[in-house]
Amino acid sequence: MLRVGAERDDAAQAGTVVTPSAEFPPLGDEERAALGRIGERWRGPRRADDLPVDPTLGRHEHHPAPTRFGRLAPIDMFTVAQPGELVATGAADLPGNRAGRSVARVRRTLIGPPLSSASVLYERMRKLVALPVLSSDLLSSVAYGPEAMLAVLVLAGSAALGLALPLAAVLVVLMVAVGLSYRQTIPAYPHGAGSYIVAGDNLGRTPGLAAAAGLMLDYVLTVSVSIAAGVHAVTSALPGLGRWTVPLGVLVIAVLLAGNLRGVRTAGNIFVLPTYAFVVVLLVVLAVGYAKAASRGFAPLPPPSAPAAEGLGLLLVLRAFSSGAVSMTGIEAVSNAVPAFRPTEWRNARTTLGWMVAMLVTLFAGLIGLIHLDGLAPRADETLLSQLGRVTFPSGPGYAILQATTALILLLAANTAFNDFPRLLFFMARDGHAPRRFLHMGDRLAFSNGLVALALTAAVVFVAFGGHTERLIPLYAVGVFLAFTLSQTGMVVHWRRRRGPGWRRRLAVNAVGATLSGLVLLTAAVAKFAEGAWVVVLAVPLLVLLFRRIHGHYDRLHRALALHSPPSAPPAECDELPQQVRHLVVVPVARLNRASLRALAYATSLGRPTLAVHLAPAQDEADRFRDQWRAWGDHLKLETIVSPYRSVIGPLAHYLEALHAASPDLTLTVIVPEVVLRRRRYRLLHSRAEQRLRTALRALPGVVVTSVPVHVSR
Repeated sequence: MLRVGAERDDAAQAGTVVTPSAEFPPLGDEERAALGRIGERWRGPRRADDLPVDPTLGRHEHHPAPTRFGRLAPIDMFTVAQPGELVATGAADLPGNRAGRSVARVRRTLIGPPLSSASVLYERMRKLVALPVLSSDLLSSVAYGPEAMLAVLVLAGSAALGLALPLAAVLVVLMVAVGLSYRQTIPAYPHGAGSYIVAGDNLGRTPGLAAAAGLMLDYVLTVSVSIAAGVHAVTSALPGLGRWTVPLGVLVIAVLLAGNLRGVRTAGNIFVLPTYAFVVVLLVVLAVGYAKAASRGFAPLPPPSAPAAEGLGLLLVLRAFSSGAVSMTGIEAVSNAVPAFRPTEWRNARTTLGWMVAMLVTLFAGLIGLIHLDGLAPRADETLLSQLGRVTFPSGPGYAILQATTALILLLAANTAFNDFPRLLFFMARDGHAPRRFLHMGDRLAFSNGLVALALTAAVVFVAFGGHTERLIPLYAVGVFLAFTLSQTGMVVHWRRRRGPGWRRRLAVNAVGATLSGLVLLTAAVAKFAEGAWVVVLAVPLLVLLFRRIHGHYDRLHRALALHSPPSAPPAECDELPQQVRHLVVVPVARLNRASLRALAYATSLGRPTLAVHLAPAQDEADRFRDQWRAWGDHLKLETIVSPYRSVIGPLAHYLEALHAASPDLTLTVIVPEVVLRRRRYRLLHSRAEQRLRTALRALPGVVVTSVPVHVSR
């Protein structure tokens, strides 16, 4: 127990618990020290407690009348937790128009009410729920994995189908070896033992990113292949729906997205019964089928005669083996989702993985043996599982139940990817290799952005391939076995570094898993290269390059925004102290009306030097504006720019850039009057010049743009 505890503590340094606070990483020691040095030099106004408004939002007996904010949330939406801290009593939607409020209500209906951040500890799965949720991908693959292997063997004629038994035996060995390897990985990395973390921690950044790329492709293809296989099961039983394959698949993806947006626990409860029903029905099929085979002395029936389209050679056997290996996709799901379990997380996850592998071996080996005994062969118009159901249940509701549960498990198998893909993006975003928006937890404490990204990508792939399983299978094995190989190789390095009690035995188990996974990876990449595996072989390095570019951007951003001591900072950027900021307030004025006068009044109230700038298309208009300025009282310095080519934004932006170049240590605060319209349909009637100016000035250093709104109610 001490050894396992030490391993957990070490792994905690490589990963953090998944919580909403991950969006806000703490400052490092150097930045905290720099923050203290900056604070010592701060010579701005001292803290004042006599503010013009009560910051605790204390209420009197008579509440003010509700505003448009009040139509969406109660007025008293905060409580005082402690001095200087308020706690929101509920999630308030942003104010908006009627259409926006309608969308918010529909969203609440589909997804449910928001959950507080404290509920993240309760949005976890117990083993009985985690087993079907995380094994749906793995167990559902037995519905198409054996068929994918036999579909390749039958190309060499019906006689080649006899090779299915030895190939299945090798695959069972592979399943057990990889399963044992991941069982060792879980306690070593209890905060998420995904291939990305394990490979990155032990092999380096690039192998970790390659494993992540392989997993991401695997998850996308998991959704596409599972949906395609599920729709195929439906159309096998109901051929009239064949023309609706693509719309049905897209609809299922949308349903899965909506279910997972409701949160981990809710989604788990939705998908529990179909998985258990599928397992029970398959066990009944195996029991009845083997009982019938026993009655004839386990004599195999001859398969239907099939002409040989290819010669039986090593390449074809390897292709069949790699096709059958897709039955293992999803075996890594538990190790990726360890934080989603209830405490003790790693122990519950390891137990769940053991049951998953045992069920996979039983179902896969049982189906291969029964298919061989019944003399079945792949057909274009009907799945092997459907044929097996007709033979096993020639009458009664057994066949219909088998097809219904098969279709459900295949359609819902994609839920495993919906659990793991957003979590993988979370860890990558935490390390700066993916957009930081994937750190965000949605209203129901699910990684909403990652879920939407997976659903959209999988829908595009599904539509592009027309919902055909056989077209997607060749793309499947390369990515997942790349992740398997790198993860298990990383664990070999992990045990060599730690050298705790029993490390040689653990290293040997992971080495066997890495070797077998690597052989399948090479086999799939070579044998299926021309069939479409080249897409994955090309996509993995491109994704790795993309991840590194994203990391480079965030690295540059961190260096630019990191706290540093003022003396070591570049002169143009040394503005963390109030005494280092020299202001010039610039107010562009098109005409003297309520909006521009309000902007001028706001600028003057700041107590900084203020300059008004007017752009005129002709000299006579410039003269006319100066007369109006003098009539107003000539309270501020006015600079007039004549633009004979009638351009406004360009000359103004260049003028401000020239002002900044003349005094680089000067901060220009540009205050723009902005008319805010309540009704969207009137916005097309206005030029929105303030937004165009903001866009033009965004790239200029030392320029701050703010707007003074004037609201128009109608």
